[in-house]
Amino acid sequence: MSRGINIRNIINIENFQKIQNDIAKATGVAIITTDYKGKPVTEHSSCTEFCKIIRSKENLKELCEKCDSRGGLEAARSGKPYIYKCHRGLIDFAVPIIVEEQYLGSLMSGQVLTEDASAMELEEIIKTDNKNEDDTAINEAYNKLNVISLEKIKAIADMMFHISNYIIEEQNLKRVEEEVTKKNNKIIKSKKNEIGLEREVNKLLTKGIEVHTDENFIFNTLNSISLLAFIENANKTREVVNKLANIIRGTLENTNKIITLKQEINYIIYYLELCKIKFGDRLKFNIDMKEKYYDIKIPSGIIYAFVENAINHGLKRKKEEGAINISIIEKEQYLMIVVEDNGLGISDKDLLDIYNKNENLKFSTNGISNVKKRMNKFYGYNYKIDINSKINMGTEVRIKIYKDM
Repeated sequence: MSRGINIRNIINIENFQKIQNDIAKATGVAIITTDYKGKPVTEHSSCTEFCKIIRSKENLKELCEKCDSRGGLEAARSGKPYIYKCHRGLIDFAVPIIVEEQYLGSLMSGQVLTEDASAMELEEIIKTDNKNEDDTAINEAYNKLNVISLEKIKAIADMMFHISNYIIEEQNLKRVEEEVTKKNNKIIKSKKNEIGLEREVNKLLTKGIEVHTDENFIFNTLNSISLLAFIENANKTREVVNKLANIIRGTLENTNKIITLKQEINYIIYYLELCKIKFGDRLKFNIDMKEKYYDIKIPSGIIYAFVENAINHGLKRKKEEGAINISIIEKEQYLMIVVEDNGLGISDKDLLDIYNKNENLKFSTNGISNVKKRMNKFYGYNYKIDINSKINMGTEVRIKIYKDM
């Protein structure tokens, strides 16, 4: 499956490079455009001699890439330019490129200095001693860096944000218009072949009957196993089968439906109790939900998907005791569902991939992507999902459902 819009399929790289070169020359900042994975789409424009030297050293180049990754992640999260200090104390900023609410990449820019006292408040991503007294080349290159006021840096970042997004949105609009024309032609062609369409509908109806048959087969089989376990006094096996049947029944009955918060939590409890049979005392879980929230309607599976991710990617490989806590918290403007674990955590790179819906990620984001689709359908834009994580400390997911829906 494709990711959707790809920046490389929208812009003319050669023309965009010329625009990027002109902006860099006019503003005195270095610029490079990257895709959503952080891979360069253009060549560097006005890259400083200082940064060329730093990036030529493997140990320092790695720190540069970490700063770029962090800057890109924050820009993707906020949807606006993010200004920060790199590991050498230079001012850098990431300008996100967003089309149809999809993060396509960033313009990574900066490589300048500022004397503004307010710059002390900027995030210093990686702290180092920055001592280079014995490296003449680095010191000379450092002294040649442009010094720009923080106010002007912010203005440049905003200008680049508006210009780049306008150019790419215009190019994408042309692409969409071409696709619409192609689809219209296909529709006209398909109307000439209604017999073929009717056959496809009949195939789908037949498939629906087969799925229903499969459901009956599954539950008949599970009931037979449960009865056999009872006869053989295999209580543990019977317990596992019954819990599995509850999970499967919930999946088949509630997929793509609106259910109560209580139903969703019960479904999760069945799943976690089944996991406890496998993990034993290594897995603890706690659910904090007041009775007044039981009947709140939500799309099915929106909490379960994050609980399943916590088990599979946070706790499964953890040797020590793992814990999952689910809590429902009511604020003045929204209802918040929190799912937190003390698992292995998610790296900044993987977290960025999750925000970007990268399907080449080492673990699948399909569940999270489906949650967002269901949330969009039910709540529109009156919700927010925040994922915060630290390696070896755990992950916290916050689902905020705003009350002004």
